[in-house]
Amino acid sequence: MTARLRLEVSGLVQGVGFRPYVYRLAGELALSGWVRNDAAGVHIEVEGDKAPLDQFRERLSREAPPLASVQDVTSTWLPTQGSERFEIRESEGSGERTVPVLADVAPCAACLAEMRDPADRRYRYPFVNCTHCGPRASIVRALPYDRPHTTMAGFALCPDCRAEYENPADRRFHAQPVACPACGPRLAYWMPDGTELADGEDALDLCVQALQGGQIVGLKGVGGFQLLVDARDARAVARLRARKRREEKPFALMLGTLEQVRQVVDTTPEAEQALCGPEAPIVLLSRRAGSGIADNVAPRNPRLGVMLPASPLHHLLMREISFPLVATSGNLTDEPICTDEKEALTRLHGIADGLLVHDRPIARHLDDSVGMVAAGAFRITRRARGFAPLPVLLAEPVPPILAVGAHLKSAVALSVGRRVLVGPHVGDLDTPEALVAFERACEDMVRLYGVTPEAVAHDLHPDYASTQWAQATGAPLVAVQHHHAHLASCLAENGVSGEALGVIWDGTGLGTDGTIWGGEFLLGSASGYRRVAHLKPFRLPGGDAAAREPRRSALALLHAVSGAWGLAAHDLPPLQGLSRQQLRLLAAMLAKGTQAPLTTSAGRLFDGVAALLGLRMRSAYEGQAAMEVESAAGSLPAGGYPMPLVSGPEGTVGVLDWSLAVEALVRDVRRGTGTAEMAARFHEGLANGILQVARVVGVGQVALSGGCFQNKRLLEGTAARLTSAGFTVFLHRRVPPGDGGVALGQVAVAAARLAGRRGGA
Repeated sequence: MTARLRLEVSGLVQGVGFRPYVYRLAGELALSGWVRNDAAGVHIEVEGDKAPLDQFRERLSREAPPLASVQDVTSTWLPTQGSERFEIRESEGSGERTVPVLADVAPCAACLAEMRDPADRRYRYPFVNCTHCGPRASIVRALPYDRPHTTMAGFALCPDCRAEYENPADRRFHAQPVACPACGPRLAYWMPDGTELADGEDALDLCVQALQGGQIVGLKGVGGFQLLVDARDARAVARLRARKRREEKPFALMLGTLEQVRQVVDTTPEAEQALCGPEAPIVLLSRRAGSGIADNVAPRNPRLGVMLPASPLHHLLMREISFPLVATSGNLTDEPICTDEKEALTRLHGIADGLLVHDRPIARHLDDSVGMVAAGAFRITRRARGFAPLPVLLAEPVPPILAVGAHLKSAVALSVGRRVLVGPHVGDLDTPEALVAFERACEDMVRLYGVTPEAVAHDLHPDYASTQWAQATGAPLVAVQHHHAHLASCLAENGVSGEALGVIWDGTGLGTDGTIWGGEFLLGSASGYRRVAHLKPFRLPGGDAAAREPRRSALALLHAVSGAWGLAAHDLPPLQGLSRQQLRLLAAMLAKGTQAPLTTSAGRLFDGVAALLGLRMRSAYEGQAAMEVESAAGSLPAGGYPMPLVSGPEGTVGVLDWSLAVEALVRDVRRGTGTAEMAARFHEGLANGILQVARVVGVGQVALSGGCFQNKRLLEGTAARLTSAGFTVFLHRRVPPGDGGVALGQVAVAAARLAGRRGGA
C-alpha cells in the first residue's frame, strides 16, 4: 500500500547537510517526493510503500548529520500524488521565521586534509569549508540560510565549486560559504595606514615574519579581529598591554596542536574534548611550570586561557609558527571587537604593527567563547563564537520577547516560539562604541527573525544603558529584578519546572527594596520568587568606587564587625598606605551612611577578603580581587570559617552572617597564617553556609547562578555538599552564570508575566 507523508522538521537543520541527508535516506528506501528549506526549518514530503515510510520517519532524527539537532518533527498523512523521483527544491522564504541560525564551526578533518594536500585544488586555501564546518552566524544576513542571504553573495561560484554546490551526493552540497582560490575570498597584508604589501600566500608569510620579529598583528578572523603577539616575549606582551590599555587582565593563548597545549597547561579529558570540539573555545586551565609563557600574559594568575585554531586561516598560521601566540580581541579595552578591515585602520591604529585581512564581510561580531571545566563538565563563562546564537529550548511556546540583558557582560535574547535565541557577548555598556554594538545586536536579532516583540524585558536598574534603551523603544516593558533573572535563567537552561532555591551570588544588582543585592537566596521560579535569606548587609563607602578599590570593602567589613575600632587596626593590610585624611573620610562615610549604600554583595565580600589577605587593594579589571582569592585557595583542604545563619527580617529564614568569619580571618592574619589556608577556609565557610540555608528552606531543588559561581572552588564545593545532602543541584552550562546569561532569564520571567496577565483576563 502506497502513501504520502508530510514532515516539518525544526531545530538546527539548516546549513548542516540535512537536505542531502534526507535525499540519500529517501533514495535508500526507494521513496519519491521532495525536501526544501523554509523559514521555520525543513519541509519534506515523501511517497512510497507504508513500511519504508515508517522507517524514514523513525530514522530521520536518529541518523541526522553530526551538526544537526532535530527538536521537533510533525507529520501528516496526505493523498498520494504519484511522484516518481525525489528532489531537493529551492528554499521557501515566506512564513514565520523560527529556524535558528547556526553558530560558526571550526574546520572539519576532511577540509583540513584537503588544505594540507598539495594535489588538492584547495591546498593551503585559508577559507576551505563544507556542509560540516565553516562560518555560519558570522556571515548570515537574512533567513532562510541560503547563499544570497549571506556575506558570500558577492563571490560568484566558479564551475568546479558550482558543481560541488549543486551535487546532492557531495559534502559541499548547498554549503553556503563554499569557495576556492579561483572564486573565493583572498588574504592581504596591510601596513597600519592601509598600504597593501602582499596578498595570498605572500600575505601569510609577512604575517609570520612580523610575529617572529615580536610585532603585534591584527588578524581578521571568523567573527572579528584578533590581536596576536609572541606569548614568550614579555616586552612584546607589555607593548600590547600598553597600546590596548589592558593593564593586568589575562590574555588568551592560541597553540597549534593539543600536544603543544599539554606543554603549557594541565588538561583533563573534558577540557581536551572542549578544545578539540567544533566550537573551539578558550578553555581556562592551570598553567604548568617552565612552559616558557611570559609572566605578564596572565599576571599573578595560576590559570591560562588556551585555544586551538578555530579556522583554516588559524591552522595555516599555526603550522608556520612554532610558538604560542597571545590571541586577544581586536579592540581597545572596553570597546566591542572590530569586524571591518577599513574600520580597523582607525580603531586598531597605534595598536597593531600590521594587519592580516581578507575580503569576506562579517555580518555580526563574535568574540572567542570562554569556559572552564567544573563539576565534571565544560561550562561557558563568555558565550560567543561557536555557541551563539544557538537557542535554549523552553517547555512551551512563548510570545516574541526581546530581552536586553544587564549593563555588564551584555548579551541580548529573543524568544521565537519555544526557542530563546541567546545572542553573543557584547561586553560592558560603558563606551559609545559598546552602546552602538548593543543597539545593533538588538535590531539585528529582531530584523533577522522578522518579529515584532510583544514586550521588551529589561533590568530593574534605571541607570543601566540597556534599561534606558528599552524605555526609549516605546514597546510594552517588563522590568525584571536582576537576581530573579539569574534564577530564571538557570531554571530555563536546565528545563526545570516547579520551585527551586536559587543561590544567586554576584557583584551588584538593584533589589526591590532599593538596596544593592548580591548575596541572595531566592525561592521561586520564573513566575515569581520570595527572598528567603541573604548575606549580612554592609556599607560600600563610595558606592561604585568600592568595586574598583577592594580596600574600601575591607574597611566596611571591619567597621561592621568592630565599629570605629575596626578602622584603628593599622596592622592590617587594607589600612596600610592610607593617609589620615583618606581614612577620616571613609570612616565618616561608614558612620553616617553618606555615599555608602547598603549591600549584600557576595562579590564585594570577596573583594574585602582579598584586601584583608593583602592580595589586592585596587582592581585593574572587574572581578580581579575575587579571582585572586580563588587562586590563593587553590585546592588546599581546610576547615571553614564560621558562617552562622542568624535571625533576619520577617518572612525570611535568616541572614547568613559572615562577621565571625571576618573576625577569625583577622586573627589568622595577625598570627601569620598562610594566605592559602585563609583563602581556603573562607571558601569552605561560604559553601557550608549555603548548605545551612538550603537545609532550613527545605526545598529539594537548588540552582546556583551569578558571577561568583564562575569561581570553580566555590561552585564545586557548594554543589558537592548539596548533592551529598540529597539536593538536586542545577548549574549553568550552555549560558554563563554571570550577567551574560541574564537575558535568558528575563525572557522566561517576562513570558510568565504575560501568561499570567492573559490568564487573569
